[in-house]
Amino acid sequence: MRVALRRFEDVSVGDELTSRSFPLRRVDLVRYAGASGDFNVIHWNERVARSVGLPDVIAHGMLTMAVAGRLASDWAGDPAAVVEYGTRFTRPVPVPDDDEGALLEVGGVVAALDAQARTARIDLVATAAGAKVLGRAQAVVRLG
Repeated sequence: MRVALRRFEDVSVGDELTSRSFPLRRVDLVRYAGASGDFNVIHWNERVARSVGLPDVIAHGMLTMAVAGRLASDWAGDPAAVVEYGTRFTRPVPVPDDDEGALLEVGGVVAALDAQARTARIDLVATAAGAKVLGRAQAVVRLG
């Protein structure tokens, strides 16, 4: 099956990606722990998380990064189009034990284009509860 990539010719520096909201619930943390093997207790035990100074159980940093990266991969049209992705973790994402969990809000803008490589650098902004949780989040995507 061939995936339709976003066309390089249709993209300009300054283009904004449609912002999205991604819920993170405790069940997502359990699933991620099982998939990644990261069973650190701060991701599932509220008592321990609070005892080390956290406000609550927190989402795995790599889970937060992956979820934010979906904005760029979905925009490009194929997860395999992401050829580079990096960020700094600036704040944890507390995930309350309720039916709603936390909401990760992600936006992005095309910050640079490379015509020779046919790539776009996407600068992402990810926030939870109004606080920026990723710093210098950038994805480079190859376009069609």
